Amino acid sequence: MAEVGTGLNPAGKLGKGWKISPSIVIPSGETFTLADIQSSGIIRHIWITTLEEELRSYIIRFYWDDNETPSVECPLGDFFASGLRTIGQIDSLPVCVNPKRAFNCYWLMPFKKSCRIEIENRSDEDLITYYQIDYTEEPVPEDSLYFHANFNRINPLPSKEVYWIADKIEGVGRYVGTYMTWGVNNSGWWGEGEMKAYIDDDKEYPTICGTGTEDYFCGSYNFEKFDRHEYQEFSTAYSGMPVIEYPDGVYSSQMRFSMYRWHISDPILFKSSLKISIQALGWTNWHKDQSKREYLPLQDDLSSVAFWYQNLTDKPLRPLPADELLQIN
Repeated sequence: MAEVGTGLNPAGKLGKGWKISPSIVIPSGETFTLADIQSSGIIRHIWITTLEEELRSYIIRFYWDDNETPSVECPLGDFFASGLRTIGQIDSLPVCVNPKRAFNCYWLMPFKKSCRIEIENRSDEDLITYYQIDYTEEPVPEDSLYFHANFNRINPLPSKEVYWIADKIEGVGRYVGTYMTWGVNNSGWWGEGEMKAYIDDDKEYPTICGTGTEDYFCGSYNFEKFDRHEYQEFSTAYSGMPVIEYPDGVYSSQMRFSMYRWHISDPILFKSSLKISIQALGWTNWHKDQSKREYLPLQDDLSSVAFWYQNLTDKPLRPLPADELLQIN
């Protein structure tokens, strides 16, 4: 039972047991261990909140079964499908974001020996955060796969290059979700690019090839509203675009979109390797006559989190970008 903490003064007259330590303070430049579980079990729910806006300054990591290599390494907000400064309501199965800034995830995360969850504070200020991790201690089958998540960002994407959401995952597993922020650096429509999944022995041609960016995120026709020529925000069990940031005519100069696509009912299974890419593609011109239309490769600001389960290996995740390349201006 806590006797000291951030609530010590308000609870002074009430004493032990009266919300003495509801939150933690992570000093600038330090790493705090949220959970250190020495048993087999399953993480079933994580709730965390903070009023800080620069969520890419806080890195969350998960380590399974005494492995020194993290299986999850990701900015805090992006892990909860909230990579932009604007936080929106998310009503999906594995991730919920509720008022005011309550980040929840329900990904099942089994472990056979141990689990360690950490947050690194890379900001110049101390971080105050509240959190709760719910788990069960229970036997875990030997063939259980481990939860993984990895972040990437390219700004700007070089012309005529594809963006890699997942770059050479190796092992046996299933891909279960994509989260992306998309900063548009051109005017006009930006979502003609195809998502492609290269499974196992695929080389030149992928097993899965989509039809457009908004189609991959389970929308269609530019994410437009049913009755007028405007973008439509949405959040559903398996897909959503919960946040759109619009230019303000002064300092916020670009449009930005926050999108998720969970492959829970339709996982992408792989036996040896997986790579997933998406194209940034718009139009040089738009003409009613399709024979006169031309695609325009875009140089947009793209970031993503890939979510998947696989057997546990010592292979390191793709490194995070440098601190200055994480932030969204």
